[in-house]
Amino acid sequence: MNYWDTEYMSSLSGLELKTFLNKKRMIKYLYRQGMLSSADFSNILKISAPKSNAYIQELIDEGFIENKGKGESIGGRKPNTYGLKKNSVYIIGIDMGLKFLRIALFNAAMQKVNDVQLSAISFNERGTLIDEIYKHTQKLLTKSKIDKDKIMGVGINMPGLIDSKNGINYTYLYEQDAPLVDAITKKFKCPVFIENDTKARTLAEMRYGAAKGYDNALVLQIDWGLGLGMILNGKLYKGNSGFAGEFGHIPINNKGVLCNCGKIGCIETMASGQALVRLACEALEHNTNSKLSSIYKHRKEPLMPTDIISAAHLGDQLSVTLINNVGEALGQGVANLIQILNPEIVVLGGVLAKAKDYITTPIEHTLYKYCLPKLREDTRIVISPLSDEIGIIGSATVLLENILENN
Repeated sequence: MNYWDTEYMSSLSGLELKTFLNKKRMIKYLYRQGMLSSADFSNILKISAPKSNAYIQELIDEGFIENKGKGESIGGRKPNTYGLKKNSVYIIGIDMGLKFLRIALFNAAMQKVNDVQLSAISFNERGTLIDEIYKHTQKLLTKSKIDKDKIMGVGINMPGLIDSKNGINYTYLYEQDAPLVDAITKKFKCPVFIENDTKARTLAEMRYGAAKGYDNALVLQIDWGLGLGMILNGKLYKGNSGFAGEFGHIPINNKGVLCNCGKIGCIETMASGQALVRLACEALEHNTNSKLSSIYKHRKEPLMPTDIISAAHLGDQLSVTLINNVGEALGQGVANLIQILNPEIVVLGGVLAKAKDYITTPIEHTLYKYCLPKLREDTRIVISPLSDEIGIIGSATVLLENILENN
């Protein structure tokens, strides 16, 4: 039985539909809570004990759940408890960039069951791109020998202004009156949810990373651009239209350079991967002693943030200075965020987070200049422990948050 096939569900009615939905809810609750008894299901679903036992046996026969032993007694005999089989259901996580696609499968224990599949893509015609996503995903499923009926759904993170509630990306692949998520769902025939890349990564930090256990946290994703995710009062904050967090496009220097958003002097033009590369290229026109000089002048590939970070770790003074300058600019922005939002922790992710102390030290020093002491002292600055996996984990978490927590 495929409990996630939307077309199959729409074909049911009456008692068949009620049975289908109750068993689907049982799988959801087990994914969320781990183990439950027959009595627990009776209370949750408002059904009789015999009906609960019947559903449990059917799900055991279908290979979704198994007996996990005796639970805690509440006055009588210890009840049998049930949980999902480790490989009974799966989630597809898709981390989508403008030029790449990373796909992974997660089991019921939120463990990756395969190596991440990396594929080149291009954000051109919408239908063609969806076909490419589907093709690469099916290739991974075939390779992993996983039954499609066990796929709970697909979580996708991507760049752009995304209305995740209605499944619309207003920046990329937008078609009026035709939400992107509807087109992808029609192709996959299972639940699909999309989310902005930084917000998805923030969910991953909240559930599995450095922000776990904190009610108020900020997550800065410092890649080629600069993104912000906010956890306020224990929940991901999206704002009125779902677009909250465009921190990188706040102008802070009216004599600065033109940002790709069309404004002058946005913080992203001073504190991001693209800013670091731009500053490095300008400096290398006059500096021939840096370890970066030979890369800049002789290598065919363009200079990348990782080149500068690697050189800094090898002691290259120019690279250290450039990262320090970016860190100071970022620190000014972080100081403003701290004074407005008073977070417990600020988590740094993305490629520039790999600079570690070279980026955190100038941020912390700048906070001493621009942040009120008490607010500064109550906020930790840390590097994300999830590293390159965060995008994939974030995508899977988007699916879980929507299909389990919000339904």
